[in-house]
Amino acid sequence: MHATADTGSPAVGMINKTAPGQDRITADYQVDTGRKVCEGSSCSTFMAHLTGPVSGFLSVVAVDTPQDRLLGVPVQGGGGQPQPQPGGSHAEMLNRAATWLTANNGAQVPYSQAKVWKDGYRQDCSGYVSMALGLPTPGTNTVGLATDRGITRPISLGELKPGDLLIDASGDNNTRHAVIFEKWNNDAHSSYTAYEQRGDHGTDHRTLAYGLPGGDAEFKPYRPVKFGD
Repeated sequence: MHATADTGSPAVGMINKTAPGQDRITADYQVDTGRKVCEGSSCSTFMAHLTGPVSGFLSVVAVDTPQDRLLGVPVQGGGGQPQPQPGGSHAEMLNRAATWLTANNGAQVPYSQAKVWKDGYRQDCSGYVSMALGLPTPGTNTVGLATDRGITRPISLGELKPGDLLIDASGDNNTRHAVIFEKWNNDAHSSYTAYEQRGDHGTDHRTLAYGLPGGDAEFKPYRPVKFGD
């Protein structure tokens, strides 16, 4: 059993088929991770979110190898919250980013580096950006967003457009961060409005100066390559 819908995430428990009741599982939804796991000749990209007997994510092939997903179990949490699909425009990305401001019964999605939201994405900054970009769940990490040239390319501050990213990929998971640029706040370009998923708050839409003169110089600007410009 894993902490998130990623076979590389920390183990949180194990189902013991020889113990009474351990072979009876309860799953409330399943996530398409985009990463294939195989057991013998059976393979699946899906991981099921179990609520019992152990809480966490388990590869579907470890549950029911003849199927590539669990029949009758909602995908991506259901409840009318399908996984965002990749969009080709800056505006589409910003529209997806805005959905997390009210996705928690009208409130913002809470921040967590260990949990995933009902759409299958991690509830941290890089999971949030991955959701907005429509990348495979549960999302890449901050370093991946900055260094994978299949996802982004470096640009200058003067090139920033709505939907571009400002990323601090240095340090560790407590210092790295990524935000989504929306617009400049003035002609002097001394601040901008951005979407972000931040600790102790969750999803936010606010004025920032990361990466600007006088701001945090560790932040560098990047453009998602999917935009094609």
